[in-house]
Amino acid sequence: MADLPIHTIVFEILTRLLAKDVGRSKSVCKQWYALLSTQDFVRIHCSRSLVSSNQRVLLIDDLTCSVRPIISKSNDYGPSSIVTFLFHHQNNDVSILSHLNGLLCVCLNHTYELLLWNPTTTAFKRLSTPDSHGFYINNLDAIGLYVDADDDYKVLHIKRRSGVLGVYVYSREVDSWRNIPFITRQEYLSPHFNWSAGTFCGGTLYFTVCECWIGGTNVVICFDVNSEQFKEISFPPVPSIWFKVF
Repeated sequence: MADLPIHTIVFEILTRLLAKDVGRSKSVCKQWYALLSTQDFVRIHCSRSLVSSNQRVLLIDDLTCSVRPIISKSNDYGPSSIVTFLFHHQNNDVSILSHLNGLLCVCLNHTYELLLWNPTTTAFKRLSTPDSHGFYINNLDAIGLYVDADDDYKVLHIKRRSGVLGVYVYSREVDSWRNIPFITRQEYLSPHFNWSAGTFCGGTLYFTVCECWIGGTNVVICFDVNSEQFKEISFPPVPSIWFKVF
């Protein structure tokens, strides 16, 4: 039998493997490592992982973390497999802030540190620096994980600190933070507005920004990940809800 073309092996066979087996396959040779690390491979592998038979749920409980398969026919979970934390943490300490293609951006609640973490390979990267980058405060900050046109995974961190605002981007390829301008209405960065986590779709991160009181302003802030420009779009109409007191 003639040897299969490398493209067929990688994109028709290896994209159907479990993530752990893909990780092991990267050690076969430099060519495989390069091909299995491309965004095209990641995109195809993730799309094939979306079939119901491959669905998994990550459960973090106290000091443990586990992955369990979802049994769609019975709406139940299968047997769990333990995920090892390779970083130090405390009880109920790990909060998931954003996710993309199996990579998680998490916060350690006792130190406020941000980490990039791959639960499948257990590899992680601390994003905090001595100059105060990479520290997250709940209810004040917003996080979005995305990949740009150069296949560089990045984290957008919107920080609000005592009237001082900052918008920062972390690049996994460069392994550093940098500041970018926030070009939209400044009042959205006040503590009176709640920001959702960023949702990445079609080259854009979307955040819902809502004023804290009933009847307040609700908008969607869009961040183009390639031009690094912000813009505001209207929030979808939300019907008013009236409560009658008897």
